[in-house]
Amino acid sequence: MSPEMIRLIANSTGETLYMVAVAALIATLLGLPLGVFLATSGRGELFAAPWVNRVVGVVVNATRSTPFIILVVAIIPFTRLIAGTSIGTSAAIVPLTIAATPFIARLIEGAIREVDQGLIEAARAFGASPLQIVLKVLIPEALPGIVLGLTLAVVSLLGFSAMVGAVGGGGLGDLGIRYGYQRFMPEMMLAVVVVLIVLVQAVQTIGDRLARRLNKRIRHA
Repeated sequence: MSPEMIRLIANSTGETLYMVAVAALIATLLGLPLGVFLATSGRGELFAAPWVNRVVGVVVNATRSTPFIILVVAIIPFTRLIAGTSIGTSAAIVPLTIAATPFIARLIEGAIREVDQGLIEAARAFGASPLQIVLKVLIPEALPGIVLGLTLAVVSLLGFSAMVGAVGGGGLGDLGIRYGYQRFMPEMMLAVVVVLIVLVQAVQTIGDRLARRLNKRIRHA
């Protein structure tokens, strides 16, 4: 592999990591409270608001059901409004964040719903407020599941980041298309695939280990 190819792969890997990291951070900041709301706002739950829960659930499901490549194209005006352009790595963060937020919200909702209801009742018996129950019981107990969910979300974002390269989003996907496909350089395409596999394996390994460590800490607490 030539030094020029190595340089291109290194630059594109940096762009991909930048896109995924920023999108994952923003989507987590948005998806965490959304997921908590979905898990606690049903009928008879901590923040009972069943009609709002249904409306938010429909919006979340609709966004999740939209194929990512269609979402990227459909929100180009919004992307241009936010980022000032519809191409490049910074612009790609907008659709990546919009796609990841409802996904993360549902994963967090699932993790919170797996918490033993007995713990919630015990906290209520001790006079804890709904907000205290969320912050001191639900989120700490669901943390291993939340970490696994966020790991899955980051892995999905790596795949989405490769797809966004097809519409000028930069990163490894753009490199693979421009050089591997359009310039008939199979070695470049292979290198892009290998780098993405390594990134996915690294993220999954780190997430699994962190979740196991948190799970052991909760059990021994």
